[in-house]
Amino acid sequence: MRTTLIRDGLFFDGTGAPAARSDLLIRDGKIAEVAPARGSLAGGDDCHVIDAAGCWVLPGFLDTHTHYDGELALAPGLTESVRHGVTTVVIGCCSVSFVAADAEDCSDMFTRVEAVPREVVLPALREIKRWDSPRGWREWVDALPHGPNVASFLGHSDIRCRAMGLERAVSRRARPSRAELRLMEELLDEALDCGFLGLSGMTNPWDKLDGERAWSKPLPSVFAGRRELRRLRRILRRRGFIHQTAPNLVTRVNLIGMVLAGAGLGRRALKTTLIAMMDLKADTYIFKLTSAAAWLANTVLRGDFRWQSPPVPFDLYYDGMDSVLFEEFPTGEAIRDLAHDRAGRDRLLRDPSYRKKFRRELHKRLAPKVWHRDLDDAVILDAPDPALVGRSFVDVARARGADPVDTFLDLMSEYDRALRWHTRIANHRPEVLAEIFRHRGTLMSFADSGAHLRNMAFYNFPL
Repeated sequence: MRTTLIRDGLFFDGTGAPAARSDLLIRDGKIAEVAPARGSLAGGDDCHVIDAAGCWVLPGFLDTHTHYDGELALAPGLTESVRHGVTTVVIGCCSVSFVAADAEDCSDMFTRVEAVPREVVLPALREIKRWDSPRGWREWVDALPHGPNVASFLGHSDIRCRAMGLERAVSRRARPSRAELRLMEELLDEALDCGFLGLSGMTNPWDKLDGERAWSKPLPSVFAGRRELRRLRRILRRRGFIHQTAPNLVTRVNLIGMVLAGAGLGRRALKTTLIAMMDLKADTYIFKLTSAAAWLANTVLRGDFRWQSPPVPFDLYYDGMDSVLFEEFPTGEAIRDLAHDRAGRDRLLRDPSYRKKFRRELHKRLAPKVWHRDLDDAVILDAPDPALVGRSFVDVARARGADPVDTFLDLMSEYDRALRWHTRIANHRPEVLAEIFRHRGTLMSFADSGAHLRNMAFYNFPL
């Protein structure tokens, strides 16, 4: 029997009770006893003793929204999360998993959306992926020497692509046949039998495909119709599993349908979790709207509904215009579409008609937005010209006697990804963040670990 004694740590038991200096005796990986610090607990001659004086002792954190699908294949220890106290991670989020589709399809659905290099992910998947089913994926994962516990959703885009093929899966004209719908249902049932948490989806059109075959098309699940969604949700509802998804952040209208779909009036509630409750600088009313949606879903409609929420200020780091947030308006999307064409980006950035449209869209007040688009609230962190570092784009424009938008586009044209800058887009008000913490309709975990490696990923969210 393996025993460990943790002495004199400040112990948080996870119940909300006040922390207390305690000794913990662990036998075979389970807490056997808890006693006041430096008390009578003893583990025997072969006990491993850890002096935790000055340290916190607490249950491991669960990171319920990560994109470690790719990293799991290359470095399954997932050490960056483990060293921050995370003992369980959830992958397969946002409709993307590496389960049913082939290696290239999985890579192209993952790499642009999650800002992970395709030239790393695709060769790795081609080398290791010998499965095309939830059972095969589970056998592969179980054999890995991973660090934290790993749980997964089955991605809707993944099974749609497997059933319909990539070209039809991202066509607005194509609808799945009966056989294709049955295959999606069979894959979902098999996944639930294998221990998957449920189905993840995505309806936000910003999230785009990589690769040459369907470059810049939205993810396959964005194209799913009501009949397809209804059939997949029926399985989740009947079996008591989770539907994780995100509303269309351009129109936000389909949030209503998602709330109604999870209702438990006269039927079993569908466990639903959506991205995300935040206090956006761009739209300060969003917190109240998402809060009201959670109240309506859980109280009036008797649902089982949770918003995911990052428990920290939401900071973003940009290399030039290389960020998914530029996908939220057409002129930003046009630059992102030229990600592999530096000369084409430069020509577009210098085009007067493009600049006119960019300025109009940047300052459009009534458009739903996540990025606040305030160039005075955007600070340059690194640039070939050291004189730019530490200054906002408005500061630079003022010094040059130029228009801030023109200055921003000039710098993007001149330095491209060599210009690194930062802004905070959400959770900037501590008092509102505290309200989100206390809200019964939230899951305080949304780190995006394993993705957006140069832009965000809050591995240290437990701190």
